[in-house]
Amino acid sequence: MEGVSNEACSLAGHWGLGKLIAFYDDNHISIDGDTEIAFTEDVLARFEALGWHTIWVKNGNTGYDEIRTAIKEAKAVKDKPTLIKVTTTIGYGSPNKANSYSVHGSALGAKEVDATRQNLGWPYEPFHLPEDVKRHWSRHIPQGAALEAEWNAKFAEYEKKYKEDAAVLKSIISGELPAGWADALPKYTPESPADATRNLSQQCLNALAKVLPGLLGGSADLASSNMTLLKMYGNFQKDTPEERNVRFGVREHGMGAICNGIALHSPGLIPYCATFFVFTDYMRAAMRISALSEAGVIYVMTHDSIGLGEDGPTHQPIEHLISFRAMPSILMLRPADGNETAGAYKVAVLNRKRPSVLALSRQKLQQLPGTSVEGVEKGGYIISDNSSGNKPDLILIGTGSELEIAAKAANELRKEGKAVRVVSLVCWELFDEQPDEYKESVLPASVTARVSIEAGVTLGWQKYVGEKGKAIGIDRFGASAPAGRIYKEFGITAENVIAAAKSL
Repeated sequence: MEGVSNEACSLAGHWGLGKLIAFYDDNHISIDGDTEIAFTEDVLARFEALGWHTIWVKNGNTGYDEIRTAIKEAKAVKDKPTLIKVTTTIGYGSPNKANSYSVHGSALGAKEVDATRQNLGWPYEPFHLPEDVKRHWSRHIPQGAALEAEWNAKFAEYEKKYKEDAAVLKSIISGELPAGWADALPKYTPESPADATRNLSQQCLNALAKVLPGLLGGSADLASSNMTLLKMYGNFQKDTPEERNVRFGVREHGMGAICNGIALHSPGLIPYCATFFVFTDYMRAAMRISALSEAGVIYVMTHDSIGLGEDGPTHQPIEHLISFRAMPSILMLRPADGNETAGAYKVAVLNRKRPSVLALSRQKLQQLPGTSVEGVEKGGYIISDNSSGNKPDLILIGTGSELEIAAKAANELRKEGKAVRVVSLVCWELFDEQPDEYKESVLPASVTARVSIEAGVTLGWQKYVGEKGKAIGIDRFGASAPAGRIYKEFGITAENVIAAAKSL
């Protein structure tokens, strides 16, 4: 019934996933009552249209042989996934609650459990496992051991013939990263040309693809805009499963859910997926499951602010940064230039049990002095400082495209004799995990004159600027205009930072 599941089912049919067998429990009951009040479509016809093989088991309550036959048939279909519709009675065996919504979302209760036991002829005490049942299921233990031994023998032969390929497969199964893999990440200097971090992201992805055999992914129909194509690979399709560019189509939720499955399948598979940052609203449930399930998906989210320009407020993320900072067990990274983008990818690859969101710019940004991969790994760090003794007059804090603005403001204030420290707070979560001593070295408690600047809501920044500091941001929806003009209109400027600093 849920529309979001149709995204994944559509792709499964397109890819011809012959090993996929899905069971549909057709019991006609939902929490609100009989499904006829809201759901009357022909599910099998829909799945046939999606390219699935379909089977209907009409007696799902006691038709055990019919179910076995259906599974056997499904396994024989190699070129498409199979949906087995199993018509059942919800709460089967319960004399008073079977076939009713009351058994859908609540326990039967002690009296109805006893009545159900009598109705089904089940004489055993709760949690008692009869010996014949135990024997029946335990027969699979030697069968499984034999199958595992057979597979291990086959792999040993394979390893002798194809040593390098076997080593790659082992690394994907174990999750062990190749030695020195991070050295492949690009390096940048202040003399490197200015570029959008979405373009720098593509440079990092293509560099990593050469050294990480488990890296694969794609975009929700925006690859040429998200800049996520792996240039040395083709498209993953049913006839080209060895390729690594996954074409998800306009299916944001399905894309995130599929990447969760890839990440949880094998530790060495490192999936990434991409769309515009604002479209995380379509896939937030899948991203939350990433965090909850410890699935280390890399979310490449471009067009991360009002800086995307004329597309206007429908496409301009405002509240999205803080929404992911509020989500447990996920890293929200907003790099400012090439070195920080490389650092964000290093963090994301290393965090195999924690998803990472990379918010990337559409507009070009300068390569800043003082940024580093090592700094990103700490979440927050000093990129420039003309003070001494950990006693600056003022601390300016920025992320992403606004770190450049903070650096410009600092240069002007220094000309007036101010001791100014500029801090990149690229990832709040990582910074908060650092030892107190390190955090004090970056944001000393004695320095209360602080200004933050970020092209998003100011909510949350009080934690870092304090009661006496000021947070410059956008607490309203955006507007349609060129990036430069809209930044001025919304006060996301070095002049506004300087004015805020002088008011403290």
